[in-house]
Amino acid sequence: MNAFPLVLVPGLMCDHTVWEPLLPLLPAAKSFHIVDHKLANSLTLMATQLLDQAPDQFVVAGHSMGGRVVLEALRLAPERIAGVALMDTGHLPKLSGTAGEEEVRKRLALLGIAQAQGVRAMAHEWVKGMVHPDRLKDAALIEQILSMFERKSSDVFARQLLALIHRPDGTEVLKSIKVPTLMLCGEQDAWSPPAQHEAMKVHVPGAAMAVIPNAGHMSTMEKPEAVAQAMQNWLLACA
Repeated sequence: MNAFPLVLVPGLMCDHTVWEPLLPLLPAAKSFHIVDHKLANSLTLMATQLLDQAPDQFVVAGHSMGGRVVLEALRLAPERIAGVALMDTGHLPKLSGTAGEEEVRKRLALLGIAQAQGVRAMAHEWVKGMVHPDRLKDAALIEQILSMFERKSSDVFARQLLALIHRPDGTEVLKSIKVPTLMLCGEQDAWSPPAQHEAMKVHVPGAAMAVIPNAGHMSTMEKPEAVAQAMQNWLLACA
């Protein structure tokens, strides 16, 4: 089996913690590289950094904001990417009018908490809608998420929010995909629900779809075994 290196792209304020539960469960992966967005303040810059660090050819999985970074990498260098997994993510730009204004208001309210009370206080609010409701009682999981966020500063949060607010429309990129593709999300993902992934799949008719039961937005940490099984099948298709 001629496997490609696997590049893993975390989302907003996330890091290797999102991916680590999966790594022992993906024997089809040749090697792993987990991206660090550093101080980037646009999805295009994040994608450029990813491509600068990645092998000549690779397969790539992006979670949440990371999925949008993957779409930008595909826009910039489609010939280098041999497979795509878009997980708990989306492809549309910020809505116009009051809906878009409300999104910005909510994001800036979280930034205000991070700046005034610290990133951990912000993460306490953020996490309430980001895991399956039953997992809010899982002290170990919640502490992992809070600690992950706390490792980054409110300045990094501001930069990544700016990137998300000004995200481009990924529709044409989706239509251009010709490599094995996986759309995956938690069944109870309130932020990037299954319907959002079905809408993306319309533009990539051959894509596989995996909806992970009893998982929210942080599906890779909530249900790593089920996520890894779907990714393993995708990796085998890529190889």
